[in-house]
Amino acid sequence: MDILYGRNPVLEALRAGRPARKLVVADGLAGEPRLGEILELAGERGIPVESSPRGRLDDIVHTEHHQGIAGYFHARPPLALDGLLAACRPPALLLVLDGIQDPQNLGALIRSAEAVGADGVVIPRHRAAGLTPAAVKASAGASEHLPVVAVTNLAQALVRLGEAGIWRVGLAADAADRYDEADLREPTAIVIGSEGEGLRPLTRRVCDRLVRLPMVGRVASLNAAAAGAAILYEAFRQRGFEPR
Repeated sequence: MDILYGRNPVLEALRAGRPARKLVVADGLAGEPRLGEILELAGERGIPVESSPRGRLDDIVHTEHHQGIAGYFHARPPLALDGLLAACRPPALLLVLDGIQDPQNLGALIRSAEAVGADGVVIPRHRAAGLTPAAVKASAGASEHLPVVAVTNLAQALVRLGEAGIWRVGLAADAADRYDEADLREPTAIVIGSEGEGLRPLTRRVCDRLVRLPMVGRVASLNAAAAGAAILYEAFRQRGFEPR
């Protein structure tokens, strides 16, 4: 059972058809279009809605940033990498994350990937942020509409992507080529490293090409989520901003 909180995550989970056991709404929560749709969808599907003091809701989700609503949703069945590859639309566009630690960054990256029509996100199963309720909330519910695959060995997963004909483009500050010099119109997996260390050496070696974001400011790097959004939108631009 996943406990999701926040109006967008709960709404998008319901829109995506995820089964729920019940919703919990804070006492005295003011009417608002998203809340109205949430309650309407819950009523249509026979999902119980329970009123609760805000303090109890804080305890349920372990944060005050729940916007007055939480839902007990059934966990989605895990998706294997080959299943993700089978579902990719040509030309494939995937986002691969090498050790993102911050759930806020993970959620923001998922949100950007979903916005440009990516086919899915690949993350490590260990030593990285997982798809927690905090990450789901940071994604504004985009994670309900975008497959996220957790793999045991990221380097092996990248090898599998290469075998499937997907070009692996890693973002690295010391790369010789600019990000807009890479052809991202072909089947592509964009690989983003961790917030502090960037791409691990083995991940770098498996990539087909490394690219960088040019910078002229005094701060020599971008937040991982901002860097990922920039290159995802470059891929989207090269593909003519076509819906997928």
